[in-house]
Amino acid sequence: MGIFKTRQNKKFNYIPRHYKGEGNPYEIKHKFDDHRKTIGKVGLKGTFENAMDDFKNTPDQAANKRTLIIAGILILIFLLIIGFDLSIFFPKG
Repeated sequence: MGIFKTRQNKKFNYIPRHYKGEGNPYEIKHKFDDHRKTIGKVGLKGTFENAMDDFKNTPDQAANKRTLIIAGILILIFLLIIGFDLSIFFPKG
């Protein structure tokens, strides 16, 4: 028994009696596994390089900006609802 090895789950070949589909209905799989490179067993260096590639290749910078703007507007509306004094954000003139 290795200290650093993870234990593998047992696999059974059970097929339900009334299942008429493709593949295993009990397979646990994340819905984005097909699109990510960091899922396979590559090793520490390969995993780190794949994670950095995924981090650098963000497809939509406009979506991030849009999300921040929406979050800011929602916070502003929340502050107005609770009666927060917004005059501290503006210079006195």
